[in-house]
Amino acid sequence: MDVGLNHFLLVSLLLFIIGLFGVMTRRNLLVILMSVELMLNAVNLSFVTFSQFYSLLSAQVAAFFVMTISAAEAGVGLALIVLISRQWTGTDLSSLEDSPK
Repeated sequence: MDVGLNHFLLVSLLLFIIGLFGVMTRRNLLVILMSVELMLNAVNLSFVTFSQFYSLLSAQVAAFFVMTISAAEAGVGLALIVLISRQWTGTDLSSLEDSPK
């Protein structure tokens, strides 16, 4: 069986839906951050897929920029989560509604 464009796009769609489900349903900031990273990786898979099947170098450049922004977002996001967890009782979003310790 030949793996085609539709197979890669289906995997990308499933990864994006799993990430979106994680963002919408979870209360832990770390899990939400990981879900956003999963969504960004799904977009990267789509970019690389289109680049491979249609010989578009611009899609690979876009995937590179998404990876760069994703790395910066992860670094800043983790730093903010560490600061929030020190100020409040944890990384759960329901604990952020309470006053600081």
